[in-house]
Order: sequence, then structure tokens, then C-alpha cells
Amino acid sequence: MKRAVNLIASLLVTAAFMWWAFRDTDVSTQIASLKAANYAWVLPYFLCLTLVHVFRTLRWGALLSGLERVPFGKLNEASGIGFMMLLVLPFRLGEFARPFLIAQRSSIRRSAAMTSVVLERIVDGLFVAALFRVLLFFVPVETEGVRYVKLGSWLMFGVFGGGLLFLLLGLWHQETTVRLVRATVGRFSPSVADKVADIVDTFVGAMRQLPDGRHIALFFLYTVLYWAVNGFGMALLARAFDCSGASPGVACEPMGLSLFQSYIVMCVLVVGAMIPAAPGMAGTFQAAIKVGLSLFLPAAVVNAHGLAYANVLWLCQTAQQILFGLILLSISHMSFRELAGNMKKDGDDGTVTRSTTA
Repeated sequence: MKRAVNLIASLLVTAAFMWWAFRDTDVSTQIASLKAANYAWVLPYFLCLTLVHVFRTLRWGALLSGLERVPFGKLNEASGIGFMMLLVLPFRLGEFARPFLIAQRSSIRRSAAMTSVVLERIVDGLFVAALFRVLLFFVPVETEGVRYVKLGSWLMFGVFGGGLLFLLLGLWHQETTVRLVRATVGRFSPSVADKVADIVDTFVGAMRQLPDGRHIALFFLYTVLYWAVNGFGMALLARAFDCSGASPGVACEPMGLSLFQSYIVMCVLVVGAMIPAAPGMAGTFQAAIKVGLSLFLPAAVVNAHGLAYANVLWLCQTAQQILFGLILLSISHMSFRELAGNMKKDGDDGTVTRSTTA
């Protein structure tokens, strides 16, 4: 019942954002924009997505190195399958996949691996929020859309900055942090407060095993490369909608997206990704791209080539993550159903408890 409610809620969120994104366009306009696209740019974009995957995998390995130096092959399996699960499960429940998978392939405890994933998310959130604020400083026009995205950047600072401060408080004084949890959450639910307090204890213990300075530097280097290639790839794919693929004699207004603009659109997309939605972020993805493009392009272009670009971008990212995940899942001799089931019933050591029933 709980799964059904979560799925229905996520589908409603997706439907609402999908309606908002496409309310000012129609099917014929989208088909015309897709027909006019030059899909030769998809290939270099896939290369960028592959580099993004490699950098994300390497930086996770750098962060885990304080616990264990995991070989790239095992790290890649856990990352590729985990990123796929993050995409296909609603409400970002796939975040639990990577800790489970790496616990199976190493001596790293699942709870400690989960701490590394949380730290990744906090660093990403603060990095993108800071990049967002710097880039918006160079946007001269203070439109309503710019004000909204500035609010989104401050929201990111608040959410991820608050998470970082909470973890730093736990490192500085673990007992005080646990008491704070029990005093606040415990007012509403003592049982939940006990669980949260246990999680804080586990997280703080894992954070005390952070890697050395060299690997911390590598972690931040891979983070910069990851986001740099991500934004560059988005600018690259936008060239597919410059009307070079349009048939002769067909009217076509090209869509241009500079590298500077692509990084702002990327930041808006990250803010949109914070909204819980259906598997694959369908709806919220297209809506966020529309908001980002609307800061620079006329509404007619955004509702035609812009939304077509959003759909192709979404399809490329979705296909790449699922393809990599399925290949690595096959190499690991695991089924999707087995993985999803074991993620919920396995212990902290990541060992698999197999059912004896068919």
C-alpha cells in the first residue's frame, strides 16, 4: 500500500509539471522541432555523458578511500547500477542502491557508504548553489524569472548548507547533536527520534574516517570536472537545434545556447531535480529546462525548439544511465527485481539473504 501511494503521488507530481511545461505548445510544433534537429550532435553528447559517469565514479572512490581502496571495476559496477536505480525508482529511493552494492563488493559497511553518498549530495548542492549565484550576478536583466531562480539558489544554500552545519555539529560534539535530535524530533515521535539519533551516531562515526588530503583534493577536482563536462555537454547538444537539420524551404527559427547560458540552465535543472517526482524525473526535468531557457530565449523558441531540446536531453541522459546500469547488472549476474528486494531486507554488511521460494 505504501509503495502504491508513493507511486501515485510521484505520478501526480510528474503530471502537474508536464502539464505546466507543455501547456503553451502542441504536438505538431514539437514534432516539427524534432524533425528539424541535427542528431549528429547526440554522439558527442553521449561521450560527455560517459565522461560524467567516469568522473562521478572516480570521485566516489576518492571519498571512500578513507575506508577502503576499492578497485575501479567494482566501484564502476556499484556506481553504474546505483545511478540507474536512482533514476528508475521514485522519490530518489535509488540513493540506497550504491551503499548496498558497494557493501557487497568490499568490506565497507553499508551505513558508512551511505554517509559518503550524503556528503556527495551536500557538496554538489553547495557547489551548484555557489556557481548559480556567481553566474546570476552576470545576468543584467532582473526579470520575474531571474528572481525566481535566485530564490531557488538561496533555497539550495539553505537545504544543503543546513545539512553541512548539522554534520559539522555532529563532528564537533556528537553527544550534543544526539540530544538535540531527541529534544526536537522526540517531541513528535520518540521512536523516530531514536532512529534518527542512531543514524547521526553512524554518520558521525563514518565521517571521522574521511580520506587523506590528497584524496579529498581529488574528490573536489572530480567534482569540478563532473559539473564542467555536464554543462559543456548541454551546450553541445543545443547545437542540434540550430536548424541545420531542417528541410530546405521550411521556416525554422534557430535556438542558440552559449556555454555561459548552458551552465545557468544546468543549475536550474539541479534545483528542479530536488522536487520529488516519478521515476526518471519526467515532468520536473522538462519544466526546469523550460524555466532556464526562458531566462534567455523568446517564449516562441522555448515552447518549440526549447522543449524539444529538453526532451532529447532527458532521453539521452535516461538512456545512457539505464544502458550502463543494465550492462553492469548483467555482468554482476543480478536481476533488477532481486536487487530492489535485497536493498530493503539486507543487513548493514550488504550480504544477501535469498528467498527459498520461487
